[in-house]
Amino acid sequence: MPRQMRTRSVNPAQARGYVAKAKEYLAAASNELEAGRSIAATSLAIHAAINASDAVTGLRIGRRAVGPDHNQVLALLKEAGKDGAEVERNLGRLLPLKTKTEYEPDDIPASDAARAVERATRWVAVAIRLAAETAT
Repeated sequence: MPRQMRTRSVNPAQARGYVAKAKEYLAAASNELEAGRSIAATSLAIHAAINASDAVTGLRIGRRAVGPDHNQVLALLKEAGKDGAEVERNLGRLLPLKTKTEYEPDDIPASDAARAVERATRWVAVAIRLAAETAT
């Protein structure tokens, strides 16, 4: 039997806080990528994408996934309309790198790190746009 997804309510101000965190993680990921630190760049890009996802679900459906399984956010993103589906489709490609990047001894190729930062950049842009739209 699949585990019940745990969620937490998110108000617009909190969602904008997730956008701010996503932007900060993304800026750090870009800096690490430029410095040639692929592992740090990839890890930070993943955290930027997770925070962007929390912002998108918070802004669209007023909830975010909580709990140890980051893959549960994928189902929640499907409920968040077109923007959520766009993020969900791509986040599924990035989440598998989380364990390898943060817990395995293997190196992360520079090309994988660059792709992770590029994907996170797109997702953070979606979250920024949604936050701006809902602030008006």
